[in-house]
Amino acid sequence: MASGAAKVALFDALASVAQALGNGRRAEIVDLLAQGERSVEEVASEISQSVANTSQHLQVLARAGLVRTRRDGTRVYYRLASERVGDLWAAVRDVAVGHVAEVGGLADEYLGERSGVESLSADELEQRLARGEVVVLDVRPEQEYRAGHIAGARSAPLPSLASLMPTLPRRREVIAYCRGPYCVYADDAVRLLRQRGLKARRLDVGYPEWRRANRPIEIAS
Repeated sequence: MASGAAKVALFDALASVAQALGNGRRAEIVDLLAQGERSVEEVASEISQSVANTSQHLQVLARAGLVRTRRDGTRVYYRLASERVGDLWAAVRDVAVGHVAEVGGLADEYLGERSGVESLSADELEQRLARGEVVVLDVRPEQEYRAGHIAGARSAPLPSLASLMPTLPRRREVIAYCRGPYCVYADDAVRLLRQRGLKARRLDVGYPEWRRANRPIEIAS
């Protein structure tokens, strides 16, 4: 292969990774799989797509080397190929926030009014957890909590949060977290907790960012 053609082929191959992420539904799938593996049917339900469309998106991601599969009986489960894929998605997301003007407005439209939703950093949460000063709630679905969660966090899926509130200590601040900085579950949890008179904030990142920073985690037995 001539050097010019080889160069074109090389950069086309490198760009195939970005091309695979160049679709909103596929980006959403990567964001979901950062929480843990899922079957095709589960992914389809989460992103509100048909199983056929979802399978096609997953195949594109697989061809780009971004996801891996395993089979359990008749079901096929997908997971991110490595932590580097999660890093790539986080970098793409952060660049978009910093350079695409409409992202901020779209985030506000999706997440709702955030003036009453305060956040704290992962550094601050880790320090306060070590001192036993906070209660941490994982408001993602229980399946995601079982796959891995912040050490010491309590599973509190958003639909069951109201029933768990009477068991929460009122003298300690409650910190809610979910899938990432643009996960609406944590915002909704903070609003609900504050409505019930509890002092609450959300973590400014999600479980994947916490894990990739090598902060303490646990996996449910």
